[in-house]
Amino acid sequence: MRILVADDDAVSRRMMERILRRAGYDVVLAEDGREALERLVSPDAPRLALLDWMMPGLDGPSVCLEFRGHRERPYSYIALLTSKGAREDLIAGLEAGADDYLTKPCHPEELKARLRTGERILRLEDTLVDAREEMRYKAHHDALTLIWNRGAILAHLSSEIHRAQRELAKVSLLLCDVDHFKRINDVHGHPVGDMVLQEIAAQLTGAIRPGDAVGRYGGEEFLVILSDCGPESLHRRGEQLRQAVASGSFGGNLPGLSVSISVGAMTIDGASVGLTPEVYLSQTDAALYRAKLEGRNRLVIAERQSLADIILTNRPEVPVGQHRLPFLS
Repeated sequence: MRILVADDDAVSRRMMERILRRAGYDVVLAEDGREALERLVSPDAPRLALLDWMMPGLDGPSVCLEFRGHRERPYSYIALLTSKGAREDLIAGLEAGADDYLTKPCHPEELKARLRTGERILRLEDTLVDAREEMRYKAHHDALTLIWNRGAILAHLSSEIHRAQRELAKVSLLLCDVDHFKRINDVHGHPVGDMVLQEIAAQLTGAIRPGDAVGRYGGEEFLVILSDCGPESLHRRGEQLRQAVASGSFGGNLPGLSVSISVGAMTIDGASVGLTPEVYLSQTDAALYRAKLEGRNRLVIAERQSLADIILTNRPEVPVGQHRLPFLS
């Protein structure tokens, strides 16, 4: 593990370096407090640090205070080294953000034991951070397909609508439904159906730009959001997504399996009056319903309607998707 040793006294610095290298540490040196702080906030910063209390520029406690202000940094374990032994000095050092406090000259074995304690704390910190990130990932991603789940993709849609209205931009959304998915499950089994969903998620993800997004809207439906995409390019982009699935290959034991999607799409113009995401989704869902009625494996773009017509056809008592007939899967 890398460790920073900051001491303005060259002899003390070299002695500490020799002890730590023999203990197996990769030692980084600093000659004053300002250099120590720069080392601690660098991209490849050491996670362990030994700071002399008295240094030019910034003393050890000041380095601790400034470093702890960088809350986005990974946690580093910092011990202060000093000849000060008064209780008030110990308290001052710990309140400045130090994790430990060693009085010079410190015994090499005691130093190594305290550093091992620091390493245990850092491992615990890393474990907690990993667990937090895993929980955050699971909260926003679908467990089967590993793309965004319904809540995350809808939150992104709402954000994109607000951005489009704020910047007078355009955003397009596409609702994609796997054709004859019930038949796939009935004939080949649910494990194959799961594989199909995973493969389609990968194909859609590979066919969008970095600024776009795709999520599992529910069951065999996927919602794709194309940022800064207007009606002039929506048809081309939608066809690319449809063809990416239609021409895709499904490996495993069913290399000849043919899969397609039906797609309903529309563009939201930020310059027009704003409506709720549910209204836009209902219009897209109606276009998807038409794609199913017209033979599946096709793209249908929602017809442009006046605000009054949109509100009239999206009354609250008709939830999104409930108007579809069950055989149109």
